[in-house]
Amino acid sequence: MLSKMAFQAHPHDTNATDDHKCVLLGNAFNELRHRDTDEAMDGMDSADNHSSHSWRMKDRMKTVSVALVLCLNVGVDPPDIIKPNPCSVLQSWVDPFSLAPQKALEAIGANLLKQYERWQPRARYKQSLDPTVEDVKKLCTSLRRNAKDERVLFHYNGHGVPKPTVNGEIWVFNRSYTQYIPLSVYDLQQWMGWPSIYVLECSNAGTIVDSFIQFAIQHEKEYEMNINTNTSTSGSPFHHQMTPNYKNCILLAACAKNELLPMHPDLPADLFTSCLTTPIKISLRWFIKQSAGKLVPAVNLELLDKIPGQLTDRRTMLGELNWIFTAITDTIAWNTLPRDLFQRLFRQDLLVASLFRNFLLAERIMRTYDCSPISYPALPPAYHHPMWNAWDLAVDLCLAQLHPIINENAQYKHSQFFSEQLTAFEVWLQLGARPDRHPEQLPIVLQVLLSQVHRSRALDLLGRFLDLGPWAVHLALSVGIFPYVLKLLQSSARELRPLLVFIWAKVLAVDQVRSTIY
Repeated sequence: MLSKMAFQAHPHDTNATDDHKCVLLGNAFNELRHRDTDEAMDGMDSADNHSSHSWRMKDRMKTVSVALVLCLNVGVDPPDIIKPNPCSVLQSWVDPFSLAPQKALEAIGANLLKQYERWQPRARYKQSLDPTVEDVKKLCTSLRRNAKDERVLFHYNGHGVPKPTVNGEIWVFNRSYTQYIPLSVYDLQQWMGWPSIYVLECSNAGTIVDSFIQFAIQHEKEYEMNINTNTSTSGSPFHHQMTPNYKNCILLAACAKNELLPMHPDLPADLFTSCLTTPIKISLRWFIKQSAGKLVPAVNLELLDKIPGQLTDRRTMLGELNWIFTAITDTIAWNTLPRDLFQRLFRQDLLVASLFRNFLLAERIMRTYDCSPISYPALPPAYHHPMWNAWDLAVDLCLAQLHPIINENAQYKHSQFFSEQLTAFEVWLQLGARPDRHPEQLPIVLQVLLSQVHRSRALDLLGRFLDLGPWAVHLALSVGIFPYVLKLLQSSARELRPLLVFIWAKVLAVDQVRSTIY
């Protein structure tokens, strides 16, 4: 076995409160109303915001294959991490010590697969539990071959092996589980090909991101050298393989370089994965552990498991919370990211969009435990965005109804979140509508189109917004309004037709490339 490495405790941030104040002040003075008018207008009139290609999904794709690689070696801790007692143990919401080691490993793998299926039910899933290098190679090359030009996801859980190395290696096992065997990220890149997305659930995960970028550059240089060598020797260009495109791959890492994952006993051990794949479940558990601003402090974990409804049914408490969460994270992303990056990460691929929405939650939760999830491409910090306060309030108001619903069979009172956000949008239209101040609630209007209760009001407000001019139409298209309106045009509801025809006419009047609309 590998020799035991020195344990390095993660430093605790004693200036969290001051940092929070600085971020809030920075956010406040960075708002458009505090910026120079010409600067703001330039930003709104840029090609990024107004060009028709900024919202068109020319390269829309799907994640069609998912590799779940779990290196847990249940019951044996890696030598370079000293765990406190008690510490976190749950993996994919399974207690590995409640079953025999092999059974526990299989149960964890099965649960993780179900968690991903919630977001992409049609993907091809393959597991590799406590694998060797050869097992991983066989899995990745097989999935890439079948995926062709579509995206492949590689999920790596390294809780049972040493941390990744500065040389760009993750760890797997030998056949007899007597040694940890290094697996180079350079080789992994070749097996996975592109486009790919990597989810890295391990300590020191940021090291893998750094190595990945370095190896991507190395692959490109080697390709250019091969071209030059073959051209000089044969006199003809080298065209036997495609130009490496690893820089367009996506990475989600549980923590930054030299950071350890949280081990608090109240948390799941795979906290990052829990945020990415079961965001409502972990968000509610984290919320009741916080001390500030709770209307019902008596809510416990047992009560959380009794929340009525299904995630997919917006008429239930659980489903409505999930709907609100989607709207809020989409809004945070749209108001924080550059338009082209928002389109790539939140509108191109359904699974990638879900993972990045949930990544915003992971950033918020894990930072409270001195852990900084990172992504490639990197996102602007969003863990102090004001919309998180709206999420906390929505959760608080829902949990306040739990006792009456469970004990007294009371009727669930639906959240006023969407109604209030539409009112905020309406106030903006009445008092603050101008090209240099885009409405923060626009992504929420998109979500409200899904609801029969609010649809008529949302379409009316959307029509008034589009009537402001071409800049408003481009903003609506950039947030993703087009497919929703296209679908609603097929609706049999007569009362919606005047609004839909007006909205459709506004889009046609502004859009430059008519032939691709139909």
